[in-house]
Amino acid sequence: MNGNNQGAESDFAAMFEKSLAGMEKLKPGQQVKTEVVSIGKECVFLHLSGKSEGVIDIGEFLDADGALAVKEGDAVTAYFLESKNGEMRFTTKIAGEKAGSSLLENAYQNRIPVEGTVEKEIKGGYEVRIGDTRAFCPFSQMGARQPGARPAGSNAEAPVWVGKKLTFRIMEYKDGGKSILVSNRAIEEEARQVRIEELKSSLSEGMTVKGTIASIQDYGAFVELGGVQALLPISEIGRTRVQDIRSTLAVGQEIEAEIIKLDWKNERISLSMKSLLADPWVGVADRYPRDSKHTGTVARIAEFGAFVTLEPGLDGLVHSSLLKGDSAYGNSRTAVKVGQKMSVQILEVDAAARRISLKPATSAEEDSTVGKYLNGGSDTETYNPFAALLKKK
Repeated sequence: MNGNNQGAESDFAAMFEKSLAGMEKLKPGQQVKTEVVSIGKECVFLHLSGKSEGVIDIGEFLDADGALAVKEGDAVTAYFLESKNGEMRFTTKIAGEKAGSSLLENAYQNRIPVEGTVEKEIKGGYEVRIGDTRAFCPFSQMGARQPGARPAGSNAEAPVWVGKKLTFRIMEYKDGGKSILVSNRAIEEEARQVRIEELKSSLSEGMTVKGTIASIQDYGAFVELGGVQALLPISEIGRTRVQDIRSTLAVGQEIEAEIIKLDWKNERISLSMKSLLADPWVGVADRYPRDSKHTGTVARIAEFGAFVTLEPGLDGLVHSSLLKGDSAYGNSRTAVKVGQKMSVQILEVDAAARRISLKPATSAEEDSTVGKYLNGGSDTETYNPFAALLKKK
C-alpha cells in the first residue's frame, strides 16, 4: 500500500512539474485569453492549463465606485508579468508601481496596455503620467474617432481629458524611456472593433433598434448603438421636411429607428425614423377624393408651382398657371408664400406615382358666405369675390 501511495505521489509530482514547466514557457508580455475561476479578497484567479491558475490584483477589476466588474466564469484577456513565489502573475494593464522602465519597455514590445493620468495640455497634445514616468499623447491620439467631431488638435477639447485616468498603447519607446509616445485612440479603436464584431451577429437591415443621440450635425444625427455610432440622416427623421434638426432632436434623447443600411466594410450604419411611420399614401384616394376641398400649408415653391402639405408626408402641387401673381401668366413666387395657409381642391390623385394635382379653391367658410350672399343674406356678410362673380351670372 505504501508503495502504491509513493507511486501515486510520484505521478502527481511529475504531472505538477510538467504543468509548471508549461507555464514557465510564458514570456513576460505574452497575452492569454482565459476565464475567471474564483475571486479572493486581494486577487482574481485565472484558469491556465490543467490545474494551474494565474492571479491578477483585484484592484484591476474595480470600477470607479469600487464595485467588482467581473464574476466567476467571465472571459478575460490578460498579460503575463512574472512568476513570483510560485504564483503566475498577470495584468490587464500596466499601471502605478508596476510601471517601471523595464515593464514599460516590455509593454511597448508586447503591446500591453498601460494606464496613465492625463496631467496637462502641452504643445501638440497632452502630458501623461504612467507611474513615475512621463509620456506624450498627441491631440490626434486622444479618444475614439467621433463622426462629425471637431478636427483633431482643437485645444477646446482639453478640459475633457485633463485629470482623467485612461488606458494607452505605447507607440514609441526611445532613449531608455525618456521619450515615450502613447495613444489612447489605439485602445479605443481596438475595443470598437471588438464591439463591431459582436454587433455583426446581432444587427440586420430592417431591424428596429433603440439608441441615444450622441451628436447632431446639420445633415443628420449620430446615434449610439451598443458602442458604435449610426447615422440618422435629416431626410429620414420624419415624413415632413425638417428645416432645423436641432429643434427636432437633442443630444441625449432616446429614439427608435429602423436600420436601413448596414455597410460593415466601411463601418457605416444608416437609420430611419421615417420608415417606422405609417405611409400617408396608403388609402390616399379615399381620404382625398376628386373635387374635395381641403386646407393645407405651402411647403415650398418652385418655378412650375407651389407644393402644399395636406398632412405630414403628403404634398400636392398647384401648378403655376393656376396661381395669380404679378404676372398675367402666373408667378408662383409672388402669388403665395412658404408657410401660408391655402384652401385647395383636388384635381387628380395618382397614388402609384405619389402625385396629387391641386387648384386654389374657396374654403368651407367662404363657400358658406357665398351661399348666404346668393340667398339674399345680410349686407354685413363678408364680401367674397367668388360670390360677386356668381351673382353676376
